[in-house]
Amino acid sequence: MRDPTLLEWIDRGTYRARIFPIPAAGERRNISQSAVSRQIAALEEQLGVSLFQRHARGLVLTDAGHTLHRSTVDMATAAQGASAALRDQQDVAQGELIVTAPVAFGSTWLVPRLGQFIEQNPEMRIDLRLDDGEQYDLLKLEAECAIRLWAADKADLIQRKLATVATNLYAAPEYIQQYGLPRTPQDLDNHRIIAYGQIDSPIREMSFAERVGRDDAGPRKAALTVNNVAAMLRAVEAGLGIADLPDYMVSAVPHLVRVLEDFTGPSFDLYFIYPSDLKRSKRIGAFRDFLTGQVEAFRASPLRT
Repeated sequence: MRDPTLLEWIDRGTYRARIFPIPAAGERRNISQSAVSRQIAALEEQLGVSLFQRHARGLVLTDAGHTLHRSTVDMATAAQGASAALRDQQDVAQGELIVTAPVAFGSTWLVPRLGQFIEQNPEMRIDLRLDDGEQYDLLKLEAECAIRLWAADKADLIQRKLATVATNLYAAPEYIQQYGLPRTPQDLDNHRIIAYGQIDSPIREMSFAERVGRDDAGPRKAALTVNNVAAMLRAVEAGLGIADLPDYMVSAVPHLVRVLEDFTGPSFDLYFIYPSDLKRSKRIGAFRDFLTGQVEAFRASPLRT
């Protein structure tokens, strides 16, 4: 086959979702739908088997397609591992490092500090992929290291705890002026709640405003749910309601008011995680040391250990 990226489409598009939408696959690679279809047909003709069954919403892998997937995943991972090992044989850290991090933490805390890292490591490049779940598999080197708000659960991953991220309930002064300041958790029943809306994410625990004071009842109905913590902060700034927010983010918006100060929101341990195969990587080491130093410098703020 002329275009080897089709195997990556099979891996990321079909095997996980079961349904393989051709337009979406082509869009990810900047290739037209017809070009993707021709490449699939050419591969099937070359192998003499059908790899997909046609479906109303796209394509579904056949048994032969699953066999091809299983056979190529290890090959792709091995090739990526060899490429990473070659980059790390240099005297200084150099080359690209793929980093994944939570959306809010990555965009508000990490990104403003990356300029300093690049100045200190001019031969390195950062490919930052923001995601609140585990979209990127570290063991397959879809990302080479991760900053996550939960511990690693696989033996082949190395982790270092960076800090504990505290959260609390906040509102804008304009909102409090209009709706009043809640004095007890039960008062929140009469307030507008902003909640994190992605149910399958560990960050879902941040919907503290829905649950506090409701031990014997179901959660409050949120006036706004949004699957992005930075957007939750903007909604609070705009006076849309009360939300549970990370203290380190609110420190940049000092006019927000903490409400129900006797009731502390959930906290999250922040980890730096990478595959054990990369434990001698100069690029990983440089980025890990940079993160550790940045967190140490930030210890006086609400992001703390």
